[in-house]
Amino acid sequence: MGSDSFNWPFILVILVILHRVNSVSAVCELSFKDSGKLYNYSLASPLAKFPHGVLGEDGFYKVEVNQTVLWFQLCDAMIFNHDRPRCADCLECGGPSRCGLECSALVANNLGGYPVCISLGRVNSTIINIMDIKNPQKGVVVKMSSIGPKHNCSLSVSVICDSNALRGPESMEKSGTCDYATVLWHPSGCGSSVAVHGGGWGWFGTFITIILCLFGSYLLIGTVYRCFFLGVHSLHALPNLDFWSSIPHRTQSFFASLVQKFRGPSEGHRSTYSRVNF
Repeated sequence: MGSDSFNWPFILVILVILHRVNSVSAVCELSFKDSGKLYNYSLASPLAKFPHGVLGEDGFYKVEVNQTVLWFQLCDAMIFNHDRPRCADCLECGGPSRCGLECSALVANNLGGYPVCISLGRVNSTIINIMDIKNPQKGVVVKMSSIGPKHNCSLSVSVICDSNALRGPESMEKSGTCDYATVLWHPSGCGSSVAVHGGGWGWFGTFITIILCLFGSYLLIGTVYRCFFLGVHSLHALPNLDFWSSIPHRTQSFFASLVQKFRGPSEGHRSTYSRVNF
């Protein structure tokens, strides 16, 4: 009994961790097909020099320009073990005691000598797109947004492919009321590509699959009904067995009639009358 009560908290912790890892991976993944190639981006996948992928190793990235400070984390919420944001109006991102812990992007502007925070994005609003459709391996753009009672804001982070090292972010740009953008170079922005051949059956394949599924469901439900409710067993439990068993003969007769139609009457059916010359 004591052993079971000891194991349950441990199991719950493991489940929470696995759920968090799977959620981060799902947010950070993108597949893109172009010109016979399939490009895959998994920003949270570990790399040789970056065990957390593109995620900031400190739990966040920070950019400071003039009197504006930007904190963000890619594909996950921010974690602060140090240098936690201290600013007013942080209710949309954790409040005064947990400022910065309940969003994925936060900006602080100096207004009247006091830093005032605005939430820019949340994890569940993260969208990843190809940076350049003509050059998919250039990188991706990670965009997150936050819709609040006072502001509708966003942050776009361009993750440019650099297979050697991490650089940035070093600057930020602002457009509109509270739409920000910044850039960093990271190996996770390079992605991977594989050659793909053929386009499959498309809509026709989907249609055939649906028909087969409906037909299988019809046979299964009909067989179960006849077997358990009508007491019919063996092959006779199949619904409309006489119709299905007659299909081969019907098919053979149909093709035989087509062949006879195109070949004309056979020798045995030709007229036995001979031509008479007068």
